[in-house]
Amino acid sequence: MIVIDNKLVSDEMATEQFVCDLSRCKGACCEDGDAGAPLEKEELDHLVEYYDVIEEYMSEEGKKEVGRQGKYLYDVEFGWVTPTIDGGICAYGYRDKYGVIMCSIEQAYNAGRIGWKKPISCHLFPAKTSVSRQDPDIEFVNYEPRQDLCKAACSLGKKLKMPVYVFLKEALVRKYGEEFYETLAATAERMNGHKK
Repeated sequence: MIVIDNKLVSDEMATEQFVCDLSRCKGACCEDGDAGAPLEKEELDHLVEYYDVIEEYMSEEGKKEVGRQGKYLYDVEFGWVTPTIDGGICAYGYRDKYGVIMCSIEQAYNAGRIGWKKPISCHLFPAKTSVSRQDPDIEFVNYEPRQDLCKAACSLGKKLKMPVYVFLKEALVRKYGEEFYETLAATAERMNGHKK
């Protein structure tokens, strides 16, 4: 376990290797799960603020589901989440011509039309964050790839020798800041240096 301030980071974030291989998995993490993408409180406001632009990139089915369920909903187990289409693909996801699930939020961001890339839970995948039930000031950051869906990503990560924390640099800096990332990187380099 790597301890940085009040964050407890699993060793696997430093020692395992991972690179998303969308050509192989087709973005299946956007439709595999028990609920939509987890959302932070401020992200609910982003969905409301940017929805008119995001909607332009969405599938017709996604638009219908948002019309039916709302832009976000509350799940007893997972908290605030994005709606899904029939319990599958996220309502903000759509398939491109190659069958890869793309994010309408990210497409709007990449086009320079909104200032929010996508839910941080999606950006951080395959890392998952959670707050300690015993002490709400303590946060866990764990490496949790999907066993079958992420096999190709784990293989590509090993081939490219890309540690998880490096693959997730942009997302980790976005969530926790540059200083957190630099501390994690220095710790990971020490840990991996000892293994050689």
